[in-house]
Amino acid sequence: MARQTDIRNLAIVAHVDHGKTTLVDEMFRFAGTFRENQNVAERVLDSDAQERERGITILAKNTAIEFRGTRINIVDTPGHADFGGQVERTLAMADAVLLLVDSYEGPMPQTRFVLRKAFERGLPALVMINKLDRPDQRAAEVLDEVFDLFVELGADDDQLDFPVIYGSGRNGWAVREASERGGDLLPLMELILEKVPIPEREIDAPLRFQASTLDHDDFVGRIGIGRVERGVLRQGARVAICHPHRDGAETATIKSLFRFEGLKRTPVDEVVAGDIAVVGGLETLRIGDTLCDPEVQEPLPAIAVDEPTLSMVFQVNDSPFSGREGKYVTSRHLRSRLERAALRDVALELVDTDRAEAIEVHGRGVMHLGVLIENMRRESFEFAVGKPHVLIKEQDGVRCEPFERASIEVPTDFAGRIIEYLGRRRGEMLTMEPLGENQTKLEFSIPARGLIGARTALLTLSQGEAVLSHVFEAWRPDGGPIPRRSNGVLVSDRTGTCVPYGLFGLSDRGTFFVKPGDEVYEGMVVGENNRDEDLPLNVCRTKKLSNMRAAGRDENVNLAPPKVMSLEETLEYIEDDELAEVTPRTIRIRKRVLNADLRRKASRAAAKS
Repeated sequence: MARQTDIRNLAIVAHVDHGKTTLVDEMFRFAGTFRENQNVAERVLDSDAQERERGITILAKNTAIEFRGTRINIVDTPGHADFGGQVERTLAMADAVLLLVDSYEGPMPQTRFVLRKAFERGLPALVMINKLDRPDQRAAEVLDEVFDLFVELGADDDQLDFPVIYGSGRNGWAVREASERGGDLLPLMELILEKVPIPEREIDAPLRFQASTLDHDDFVGRIGIGRVERGVLRQGARVAICHPHRDGAETATIKSLFRFEGLKRTPVDEVVAGDIAVVGGLETLRIGDTLCDPEVQEPLPAIAVDEPTLSMVFQVNDSPFSGREGKYVTSRHLRSRLERAALRDVALELVDTDRAEAIEVHGRGVMHLGVLIENMRRESFEFAVGKPHVLIKEQDGVRCEPFERASIEVPTDFAGRIIEYLGRRRGEMLTMEPLGENQTKLEFSIPARGLIGARTALLTLSQGEAVLSHVFEAWRPDGGPIPRRSNGVLVSDRTGTCVPYGLFGLSDRGTFFVKPGDEVYEGMVVGENNRDEDLPLNVCRTKKLSNMRAAGRDENVNLAPPKVMSLEETLEYIEDDELAEVTPRTIRIRKRVLNADLRRKASRAAAKS
């Protein structure tokens, strides 16, 4: 029966929060994947805890639905450019992409990134203008913007003749014309069957299967997910594992074989060409490896992934509080966990440093590395990380740095401040256009360095209204000096517990990151100075007691609440002489050199040299 089933392989592409995962929920319901009385959480494909908390897709996922006798394999791709390594691999499993665009916001930078990858692979695109139920929808203008984007990305004539459908993923309906409303998702499903190419199926040819994604199961072991390019993949068969980056191959046996059925992996005896398979038990399998017939070894080319643009050093936590809150604290634990992460994510690279307790990690952006750090926190790891730095690349003897295309949506009243700020950070404004009645959309070409720490500053300048998204654009010559953090920090000069009296007496010095009762140590950053230099101070100072005090004469201590930063805000905030101390319960900022006298000596020595 598997040989006779029609197959369609479709990747769903969208910018963050344009409704991609919600639409997949409704496609499940319409196709009958869920029982009518089945209790199903919203955004079922966002299975990772961070995905649910952040409201974004981080890990590409596969699923499948049956509709009118056709098996539709769906790949849910991440919408954020920092996780582009996932996108590049999963597009290898698709024959077409469904581009989902918000009917108000229109195409955004991440849309540009994923579409470019799809066009490079020659994939056709179907376009759905989503959220048509919005009162401020502007579907006609958005469709023109999508066409202009296709032209800009070099789409060929066939790709420019894309089919369009309109709808509301949240409400579960799709229509052929923008003037229509209501109904169900039948028009969308029929469009997929009609326009997504049927995969070429050389069933009688020798086996060839490429692993695009890796997973791990405590019972099955290492799991490879990918598409059977030709032949038939059978349970218990002997196969050759061909590695693209080294000569030779090794033989192994397929211990377990699955296909996707809805949200579940269903055991099967065979998976035929054109379908997506899940292979278990091959412990030496890596991303990009090809499973071939041992007698006919014709591996596919390695999966090409854009190189990283950002680096960060992970090291053992050596602060006075080390080992208090974490379970895994040694360099052996740290290295092993990072190696496992690099195995599953080809966009991560590990580079040894001259110190055994530190390892340099290269990634796509602050969010990419921030998700890794947060996952490690939740797994009880304790460690420290340094300031993110962009990677430098030599092209024709010229030192080049990564540039990003940044898009900012902001209320029109604040647009001037945003333009001035990004201009100081070497940003070049490309476009400025109105978006609705009181919104403006700005596009900049800006060095990646200029965006480190920019998100928090833009929110401050726009009173929390700015929405920033960005995507890698190109390697270009050095963009020039960029202003660093303008304020110094307040640093504890001793170990102890924060006291209300001590914090109150120093409240005019700046903004604190700690509150009464928090433990601090010498060299720990406890706040931001109002001035541009660092200031050691005593936040543990208590009021002296004497027999001359009268009841009711003490000062009332009213403290402002401390400034609390998220993990990514902390990574963007720290400077070169600081570290972010990451534990399962706490994120602290500290100086690399804890003693104030030693810091002054080091600073003077650096100034002389």
